[in-house]
Amino acid sequence: MTRWGILATGHIATCFADDLRLVPDAELVAVGSRTRESAETFARRHDVPRAYASWAELAADPDLDAIYVATPHAAHHEAALACLAGGKAVLVEKPCTLDLPTTTELVETARARGLFLMEAMWMRTNPLILRVLELISDGAIGEVTHVRADFGVAGPFPPEHRMRNPALGGGALLDLGVYPLSLAHLVLGAPQHVRAWARLSPEAVDENTDIVLGWDSGAVATLSCGMVGATAITASITGTTGRIELPEPFFRPGSAVLHRLDAEPETIPADMTGGGYQYEAIEVQRCLAAGLTESPLVPHAATLEVMTLIDDIKARIGVSYV
Repeated sequence: MTRWGILATGHIATCFADDLRLVPDAELVAVGSRTRESAETFARRHDVPRAYASWAELAADPDLDAIYVATPHAAHHEAALACLAGGKAVLVEKPCTLDLPTTTELVETARARGLFLMEAMWMRTNPLILRVLELISDGAIGEVTHVRADFGVAGPFPPEHRMRNPALGGGALLDLGVYPLSLAHLVLGAPQHVRAWARLSPEAVDENTDIVLGWDSGAVATLSCGMVGATAITASITGTTGRIELPEPFFRPGSAVLHRLDAEPETIPADMTGGGYQYEAIEVQRCLAAGLTESPLVPHAATLEVMTLIDDIKARIGVSYV
């Protein structure tokens, strides 16, 4: 049995708590927040035995095996460090932190302490996404030449909203763009060439961002994210002999469609229950049972490479969270 704690009590924490009920040998035993009222309200709603009024108290609970960090982006670093200081395995929401130096610190701290750390990029643990990667590896679409993905929401967000607050890691790139970037990285690895453009808000966070990535192989990726209009939130992966289409939302699709040259399209359904968060919890538990300190599905190297890419793009479009 893996005994879980959840740090934070917002929407994503609720989604994770609901899906954790679907995970064999998982038990949610504690929740922590910065206020006792919030922790106790969450605990009552989700039948959690213990509620803590501080992150440190949660991290110090001797009965916990793993903690899921579900705070807004800007608090990921501090919260995950507190959990590692308490000797706990950590699943930290994506993006891991606001920048590469703080993500690197988390990785190095976990490694130095011999503790498990994984970024909660749930797309990388989704069974259908993993099936798509198998198809690509098996040559179903030939050599990959192009990845396209978009993630835009309509807004508008008021000035006080976290999406427009630089201190909270606001903007489209960290909140939404991490998905298209992660898909491109998942399929093609780290790019050798990067271009990016953005329109910034009055608060100097990105509202509408377009990214082009290039690989020395000749492959390209065209990616977009924004908070000024609802895009299709779809993706396609094209190769020399076919393509795979991922419908909305591409990071948790209900199906995938394989198009091969001179063949009828083949629909691959997703065999998924719940919201999809359970798969990242299953992966954490599998790794802990195997004595691993990082996941082969969401390795530290991938997290660091994507964060390197995000920092590069931030510099190109003029966004800073300092």
